Amino acid sequence: MRILVAVDGSDESFHALRAVGHLTRAAKLTVLNALDVPSLAYPMGGEPGDTEDFSLSIQQIMQEDSERLLNRVASLLPTNTGPVSRQIETGTPAEAILAAAEKEKADLIVLGSRGLGPVKELLLGSVSHRVATHASCPTLVVNRPMRSLHRILMAVEGPEDAAVLTKFLAAKPFKETAEITVVTVLPAAQPLFPPGFAKIDELIEKSVVGGRAFVEDTASALCKLQYSAKGYILMGAPALAILQEAEASGPDLILMGSHGRPGVTRFLLGSVSHTVLHRAPCPLLIVR
Repeated sequence: MRILVAVDGSDESFHALRAVGHLTRAAKLTVLNALDVPSLAYPMGGEPGDTEDFSLSIQQIMQEDSERLLNRVASLLPTNTGPVSRQIETGTPAEAILAAAEKEKADLIVLGSRGLGPVKELLLGSVSHRVATHASCPTLVVNRPMRSLHRILMAVEGPEDAAVLTKFLAAKPFKETAEITVVTVLPAAQPLFPPGFAKIDELIEKSVVGGRAFVEDTASALCKLQYSAKGYILMGAPALAILQEAEASGPDLILMGSHGRPGVTRFLLGSVSHTVLHRAPCPLLIVR
């Protein structure tokens, strides 16, 4: 597995760095820092070359800071994580991370969760949101220290979703074999039928039976992969139900697929994975 870890010196990025210790040994581990060199909003006075010289000076200072950061984080990596390379990319953080992941053919991106505040995040998107939305490989977003990885809450929507996550787990991406709780959410929507309609209870019961069979079959498939797994259903709005279950059960990690809508619709309306990403009480691994 080729792993790309993005660091920026924040506490969250150091949490992400240490979380690598719970992953299987990498064939290659790339530690990346994005060098986001600011452009001058207004030209400087003086000679024509002054502005360019000043920009180059800023870039040189930032380059040296970036090299010091990478030297520092390399010494903080957990042991036995695989061969390490350090990389500096110029550009805005999200775009630099995505470009590096493509170039390195990364199988997994690991980064910290850093919001830009509720208003800016709604309008612009955070780095973690943009990477998780556009990355072509799974993304692990670490929002707090991952002290252990013994319990995973795996949220599945349907058979295709479950197959993707099961395939990911079949590759044994974690050092230890975790206990997995598989959940699916049956929306508790307002019935389309009038009150007293004779078949409402029957339809709900069929939905519950089908959902229970689905998660139990998924858990059974994971048991065949030597995981300890169980499955059950939740009721309610999907994102809220997943978050409430995570708060109640206290998993070390939430594992789920990317259920975003394509293009502008996803940006405007959001998705289950987007909501969970920004409110999760533990790190979140999104697999696509």
